[in-house]
Amino acid sequence: VYLVESGGGVVQAGGSLRLSCVPSGRLFSRYIMGWFRQAPGKEREFVAAVSWNDGSTRFADSVKGRFTISRDNARSSIYLRMNNLEPEDTAIYYCAARYGSFWADSANEWDYWGRGTQVTVSS
Repeated sequence: VYLVESGGGVVQAGGSLRLSCVPSGRLFSRYIMGWFRQAPGKEREFVAAVSWNDGSTRFADSVKGRFTISRDNARSSIYLRMNNLEPEDTAIYYCAARYGSFWADSANEWDYWGRGTQVTVSS
């Protein structure tokens, strides 16, 4: 079981990035897929998630209207599109998977994690 993130980088404020996550095949179905982030000295926080069955999504208030999350079942991938990035978005972004249909915002309620990808937004 593994999750592999890609797409991080350095961008100026107001710019955009798209993160990708490829989970192992067995992991993709029946798992909610999501993104968390962790800035230096802060706890890991929920960013966005997408369900496995109906594609419904959920976002942290801090990113609503700027970030979108999607999943491509054919490619077994999920994506986080981040627009209008702010310096406060600077963090390591982690892909995560949670079994079942119930949402959870707390990191300790998620089952699998990637190693993370760094996103840096300069002012």
